[in-house]
Amino acid sequence: MASRLQVNRVALENFLSFATCDVTLGQLTFLVGRNGSGKSNFLYALRFVAESLRHSIGRALESHHGIYGALRRSPVSPQHFGIRLDCRVANATVQFAFIVALRGDDEFEVRREECRVMPDDSTGEGHHYSIREGQVSASFPNPPPVSKDRLYLLAASGIEAFRPTYDSLSRMGFYNLLPESIADAQPPDPGMVLRSDGGNLVRVISRIEDRAPWIKKRIEEYLCSVVPGLTGVGHASLGSLELLEFQQHVGSSIEPATFYADSMSDGTLRALGVLVALFQCADSSGPLLVGIEEPEDGLHPAASEILLDSLREAAQHAQVIVTSHSADLLDEPDVPAEAILAVVAEQGESRIGPLDEASRTSLSRHLFGAGELMRCDQLRIAPAVAAQGTDRFDLFEGMP
Repeated sequence: MASRLQVNRVALENFLSFATCDVTLGQLTFLVGRNGSGKSNFLYALRFVAESLRHSIGRALESHHGIYGALRRSPVSPQHFGIRLDCRVANATVQFAFIVALRGDDEFEVRREECRVMPDDSTGEGHHYSIREGQVSASFPNPPPVSKDRLYLLAASGIEAFRPTYDSLSRMGFYNLLPESIADAQPPDPGMVLRSDGGNLVRVISRIEDRAPWIKKRIEEYLCSVVPGLTGVGHASLGSLELLEFQQHVGSSIEPATFYADSMSDGTLRALGVLVALFQCADSSGPLLVGIEEPEDGLHPAASEILLDSLREAAQHAQVIVTSHSADLLDEPDVPAEAILAVVAEQGESRIGPLDEASRTSLSRHLFGAGELMRCDQLRIAPAVAAQGTDRFDLFEGMP
């Protein structure tokens, strides 16, 4: 895939509950922590980047009621927040960082933004631009003008060197799937990608069936492994609306009966939504990174192995990040310590990082499973991360 994306590093400053954050991601990453620790806030940082590029910064801030809602709350009242992503995009290494600052009452501006693209075959400094206080310097001639309320990468996407980075980062998808949105009869939707709540799932399944029937078959195979007696899932029309229909054996009947989505359990609908969110990535138009909130929600513990298999298979097509409270899922032997990031909160401030040495040793020696450690509240974050402060944090270190 020409625009293949791998986000290797995420650094945050003064964003929601994070004073600072500097963490490495793998191809499949589990964010584990107590309620309110900051797992969703970390995913929202990535979602903020994608929505700012697809739409605007103002649109991305809407879910947090403007810039004041996105700024970390603390006695020092920060006046800006920053995000940095270090990535692999296609055959290049990319560094992308920006700072959004307060300007007047509830207004904001991009105070600084830098992007550097280093192709693998480059012998020089590659391609870069730098925005500071509304002024642009760039490695290419005639750079587009700066808009203080939008990320410059959007304007730079017209430059060939930066287009793959824009395309890839804007194609990240994040999901908190709602059974009621999936169950409702849905109007035709022009979007190619599943919406965050699953509200256009019928149309996405229809498109997958037309474009890549092998993907739909794989989704059905996993879903039928989760739901006893289920044989398939399809779609039907109800006037101008569309709705899901399921085929499932009942009693001793030879032929499966048809049930509409509002007759299925929330767990079944959510499982279908998770599978579609994951496997849409195998299609060329799907997201390149997928973040899912608690994919195990509503599933029987016995389905944990099936869920893990689907996550691992989907990670062959896209980078996958999930939040999880499931001890059964984390106890699966194929979840390595390196795939788990612990998230903790103290006095309202979040920290995220790799597991401490004791936790890693317990997992590597198979003394305990990650789920067992979580049940005992012994799945701990590395002490160096838990103790890190905010001094001398340079979001743009190593960038031109």
